[in-house]
Amino acid sequence: MKTILGAAFAALSLAAACMPASAQDYPTKEIQGIIQWGAGGSTDTVMRAVTPKAQEILGQSIVLQNVTGGVGAIALNQVAQGDADGYTMLMGAENPLIYKVMGLGQRDYSDFTPISILARGTPILVARPDAPFETYEEMIAYVKENPDEIRFGSTGPGGLPSVVSAMIADVEDGLPVTFVPYDGDGPALTALQSGAIDVMPAVLGAAIESIRAGNMKPLAVVTEEPVAQLPDVKPITTYNEDFGRYLPWGPFFGIFVPNGTPEDAISKLRDAYSQAAETEEFKSLLDNRGYALMNISGQEAEDFMKTWQSTTAWLLQDAGMAKTSPEEFGIPKPADTQ
Repeated sequence: MKTILGAAFAALSLAAACMPASAQDYPTKEIQGIIQWGAGGSTDTVMRAVTPKAQEILGQSIVLQNVTGGVGAIALNQVAQGDADGYTMLMGAENPLIYKVMGLGQRDYSDFTPISILARGTPILVARPDAPFETYEEMIAYVKENPDEIRFGSTGPGGLPSVVSAMIADVEDGLPVTFVPYDGDGPALTALQSGAIDVMPAVLGAAIESIRAGNMKPLAVVTEEPVAQLPDVKPITTYNEDFGRYLPWGPFFGIFVPNGTPEDAISKLRDAYSQAAETEEFKSLLDNRGYALMNISGQEAEDFMKTWQSTTAWLLQDAGMAKTSPEEFGIPKPADTQ
């Protein structure tokens, strides 16, 4: 009798172990958070600020790892090719939405389910402290008088610097500078402060502390209105109103899991990060650094990303930077540019 009961118990234990995450008390083990950019950058800062509260709510550790390279594509592919079990999340920015038009791969966020679009950032143009110009207008004049001399930091095709540079090139009828690539805005801004590069289009949240410390100087915020964190820095439309056709525009930061992840895991992750994003500590960090809280998921997040993808993909197409027309991938042209 004991032998029969033992065998039955063993069979039940084996069956339970083989159940999908949705049928178990998720999470039952450590969760991995793969950050697709380097340490110290905007995505890294946002994810490391919000995750401690999320893991407290989940009652399980979330281990964060920076996986850089390929304008974020290496991290995206790593998570996409892994198990869709809720135990590996991609912590990324906006770049994958333009991988296809930039020829960086055939995957994007359509292969993932958004847990949360946490926040969006404000682009800013910054220069090394001793750069021979003080404003955006002076920089443009210098660049045109000294073609290819100025070194612009870049995070690769489709990154925020390339999109902002595309805007500038279109509005100013060219941008004859030398682009220097880095694995994220963290390393690029470090290079800017050391003098390895001269100018960097970056996220305000990643640059603001160094601006306040005098380690880099702001040339313009890529907005139509001043920002509260740096009220004396002029919006880029002050120098050229033609930028208005592209604005507002900015990066965003989100958490994703591969399609097919059990609904129970998705629901619990969304709830944990939604609560974590509403803590005063996280909202204070966002406000201090110039990020705007979004905290959206589900269809709202899907709709936001479709609009962002349409606007940015066609901006790059019109600027001659896209490898393939957005039309080839069914990305509609924004209504206001048709």
